[in-house]
Amino acid sequence: MAAGARGIGSGDDGRIVAKELAAELGVSEDSIRRDLRELDAAGLAVRVYGGAVPASPAVADYASRQAVATESKQRIARFAASLIEPGSTVIVDGGTTALATVRALDPALACTIVTHSPTVAAALLDHAADVIIIGGRLFKHSAVASGAAAVEAARMVRADRFLLGVTGIHADAGLTAGDADEAAMKRVLAERAAETYVLGSEEKIGAVSPFAVLPFDEVTGVIVDLAAPATSLEALDRRGVPLLRAG
Repeated sequence: MAAGARGIGSGDDGRIVAKELAAELGVSEDSIRRDLRELDAAGLAVRVYGGAVPASPAVADYASRQAVATESKQRIARFAASLIEPGSTVIVDGGTTALATVRALDPALACTIVTHSPTVAAALLDHAADVIIIGGRLFKHSAVASGAAAVEAARMVRADRFLLGVTGIHADAGLTAGDADEAAMKRVLAERAAETYVLGSEEKIGAVSPFAVLPFDEVTGVIVDLAAPATSLEALDRRGVPLLRAG
């Protein structure tokens, strides 16, 4: 497909601009748009106004994601774990980077962890931390509770910080996730915390998923790995996104 030409008609952040690509390849914009629709349907790109951006690999099933960017996730996890202070109450999202974060915690740290992830809660069984589990319908893709019951329970929580997991962090598209209900749950959890920090392992930087979570101006910081694509990090810097560099 014409739109698969790497590096042609694309910006620093990997965005493919249909008009520019059509001009460079000498084909019609309709042809490019048709190719972009096919890429979107195949889960390889997400269509945006005027073109498309890379789809996030973090929308794969939970088991597969455990093998994606493992070293990057460990670096992000160690930084995020350092933000959990003694005596604090911290909401920890679901997902593989969140799981790595609680595994990086000092088992003797006395704090309160609130989570809607049974896997995160189970990882804290031998820790000194108090654990509060938000229940609801299990969304198996991310191994988290979701739905009306989970939202209602989350609204009873007040926390110092929220460690937010997303599947896409893009300078133009913002913070995104692959499921509408999960994105809504993340927004509710962010409302319940004084500060929100995004867990930005390398495979999420410069990628986009279909559903918006939060704008950048509603988060305290985005924890990023220096192994992430430099052009995407530079685009986030130019956007004024508060980046916290791990590693």
